[in-house]
Amino acid sequence: MCNELEKYMDLTSCWEYMRNTDLPVFIYGMGDGCIKLLKWFEEFSIPCAGIFASDEFVRGHSFQGHKVHRLSEIEQALGDEFVTALAFGAGYKELIDKIDGISRRHKVFVPEMPVIGGGLFTKELLKKRWNDAVSIYNMLCDDKSKQVYKGLLEYKITGELDVLRRITTPPEEAFLNILKLGRSEIFADLGAYTGDTVLQFLKFTGGEYKKIYAFEPNSRNYRKLTETVSGMKNITALKAAAWDCDCEIRFLKGGGRMAKVIDSKEGTVAQARSLDSVLEGSSCTYIKYDVEGEEKRAIEGSEKTIRQYSPKLSVALYHRCEDIFDIPLQIYKLNPNYKFYIRHFPYYPAWDTNLFAV
Repeated sequence: MCNELEKYMDLTSCWEYMRNTDLPVFIYGMGDGCIKLLKWFEEFSIPCAGIFASDEFVRGHSFQGHKVHRLSEIEQALGDEFVTALAFGAGYKELIDKIDGISRRHKVFVPEMPVIGGGLFTKELLKKRWNDAVSIYNMLCDDKSKQVYKGLLEYKITGELDVLRRITTPPEEAFLNILKLGRSEIFADLGAYTGDTVLQFLKFTGGEYKKIYAFEPNSRNYRKLTETVSGMKNITALKAAAWDCDCEIRFLKGGGRMAKVIDSKEGTVAQARSLDSVLEGSSCTYIKYDVEGEEKRAIEGSEKTIRQYSPKLSVALYHRCEDIFDIPLQIYKLNPNYKFYIRHFPYYPAWDTNLFAV
């Protein structure tokens, strides 16, 4: 890989394509993703021809000053002579299949925008971090991980769905072939949400385990988490964010999976705990980090555990622009004895990409 930088520099980014095409460019979807896309369209001088949604969601309304069209209306007027930029995340099969169907009729980009923080993944950023990219590639322990890593770098520049599709594998493959969870695991679920990843863990341990610690700071999600794990033995559900120390933090209100941490005095106050503090020196065999852009802090709060016990790790690798570089290097520095793997699970854009260290 060390000699392939020019290959990436020669790629046409999705932003360059959309700026230079003679075809009208429409945004598919509304909400925060659309607002972000409109900002980047303005930054790159890309004219927005309009916004569309699935036919069943269109009621003659507008969004950000643009009339919201039905896809069928645009297809009737323009045939296949337009370009689409996806403005939302798709993680379940029916929606992915719908997007795939549209992409067979029209040119569809899924621009990679960070979930948290600013900036974009650009060719300039890759050039700046190239030595780190090569180091991480050389750390990876199987051909699939190396294929995924190279594909991710390409996808993050081009926004091409074909690139993302060819590097996608089902979660079961990672659990069975990489993590290989046993029936005596001590599991720390950092970012437990409503208990969905606890249930996923149980699926691959046959419902048996030694201990579970589940962290979730959002009040609504925490209530659902406690309902999910009600009656389970040896589980500690903490209404706390995984952090690098024990303190209080503030995050934006909301009941979804995302709990964005903020610096201002507005927002909801939440308890934050380091995993090292919670464990108090006791062991842990498996840690999952999916903490909405604060993975590096949570890893710092697990430093003693990682150094002493080498637990299996699963870390979200997609929230911030440079996570794909920073997080593998951070863990390697803490414990160079790990074997590293990367997988991307079915999701548009690349918002379910994970690093595994075992």
